[in-house]
Amino acid sequence: MAVSIHKWLSISLITFLLPAEMFQPNSVSEFPLQQGRRLFHPYYISVVEINHNATDKTLEISCKIFTNDFETILEKNYKTKVDLVNPPDKAAMDKLVSDYIKKHLSVKADNKTSNLSYVGFEKEDEAVYSYFQVDNVPSVKKIDVINSVLHDFSDQQINIIHCTVGGKRQSDKLDYPKTEASFSF
Repeated sequence: MAVSIHKWLSISLITFLLPAEMFQPNSVSEFPLQQGRRLFHPYYISVVEINHNATDKTLEISCKIFTNDFETILEKNYKTKVDLVNPPDKAAMDKLVSDYIKKHLSVKADNKTSNLSYVGFEKEDEAVYSYFQVDNVPSVKKIDVINSVLHDFSDQQINIIHCTVGGKRQSDKLDYPKTEASFSF
């Protein structure tokens, strides 16, 4: 089972470095930084990328989520301490990430529900990438996605979905509470 891991973000995410005293609760998420400064992101965005790999007959899926938001919702939902940056128990964190994403993301290929196989996660900058794969997809003409990732965190959540099949890329933006997108190739 070969998996190509890509890093991308085709939309620009605006982040600002602001003094801590400018923090206004409920308006942005904050990431602690050194020397009393915080990194703020004024948007609640996740990006899901779905690529059909015709050679391996798979759908390769990644989900990019701001680390701080993801850790917060995992702690809330699973009532446990979560550290995705330096996990003391990587297997336990893998289980939480996999379970959460599988509960909030579903993919149908040609009207057949797909079984998401968890590959793993990694942290990069302010985000966590989680990776999944769907096997035995020799070809696909239609992909239907239900994505409610972080809807239980913020009603300002925006979920971007990119699907690539046969070199053709389509995208959709799901503003809370919208959860469904469909792509035809």
